[in-house]
Amino acid sequence: MTSDRLAGRVAVVTGAGSGIGLATVRRLASEGARVVCVDIAADAGRAAAEEVDGEFVECDVADEAAVRDLFDRVAARHGRVDIAFNNAGISPPDDDSILDTGLDAWERVLRVNTTSVYLCCKYVIPHMLRQGKGSIINTASFVALMGAATSQIAYTASKGGVLALTRELGVQFARQGIRVNALCPGPIGTPLLRELFAADPERAARRLVHVPMGRFGEPAEIAAAVAFLASDDASFMTAAQFVVDGGITGAYVTPL
Repeated sequence: MTSDRLAGRVAVVTGAGSGIGLATVRRLASEGARVVCVDIAADAGRAAAEEVDGEFVECDVADEAAVRDLFDRVAARHGRVDIAFNNAGISPPDDDSILDTGLDAWERVLRVNTTSVYLCCKYVIPHMLRQGKGSIINTASFVALMGAATSQIAYTASKGGVLALTRELGVQFARQGIRVNALCPGPIGTPLLRELFAADPERAARRLVHVPMGRFGEPAEIAAAVAFLASDDASFMTAAQFVVDGGITGAYVTPL
C-alpha cells in the first residue's frame, strides 16, 4: 500500500532489521515517512534503511547514553521526531517457567523489553513537547493481557510493564499533543517466533489451537496497525491497548 498519510514525518523504528520492525519500516516509508532504522544488528538494520532510502543508526536501546544520543541526533538532523515505534525486544529460550528461569534471564529480558521502552520514551518526549505533537507506539503483546500455562515469565512480565508505562504516559502528555499507545500483537510469524517454535513444534501447536483465525499473524498486518496509530486517523487514541491478535483475547473456545 502507498499513500501520503505520513508525508513529511520523521519516524524512528527500533528493532528495524527484521520481523515486525522491518515490515513497519516498509509500511511507514510507503506512506511517505522518512524512516530512521535502529537496530543492534548492523547488517540487517542497514539493509532495511537502504531498502526504503532511509537512515540507519546502530544502537543498543538498553543503553541510556546511546538512546539519548539517538533521538538528539535525529532531531538535530531533521528538526523533529514525529513518530517513535519502540519495538525492539527479545524472547530467549532460557525464559520459561518461573521455576526454571534464572535471575540473569529475567533481568536481561526486562532490560531489553521494558527498560528500553522507558528510555526511548524518556528521550523522545522532550523533542515532541517542543514541537507540540507526536505519536509513540510501544510494542507490548497479547500475553500482557492473559495468562499462559506454557509460560515465558520474563517476557510476559516485561510486556505487562510496557502496557502500564504506556497508559501512564498517554494520560500524562495527552493535553500536550503527544499520543502514546501500546500495540498488542498476537503470535506473529517472525524469525523470532519461528526460531522459538522450530525447536519445540509441540509448543507451537498448543498455541496455534487457541487462535480463532487458525493461523499466526503476518508482520505486515501489525505494520498496518502501527501506521494507523502513527497517523492522524488515530488522533483521538491515546493510553490505549491496540490488540491485533486474530481473536485470541476474545476467545473462550475456538473453532474445531
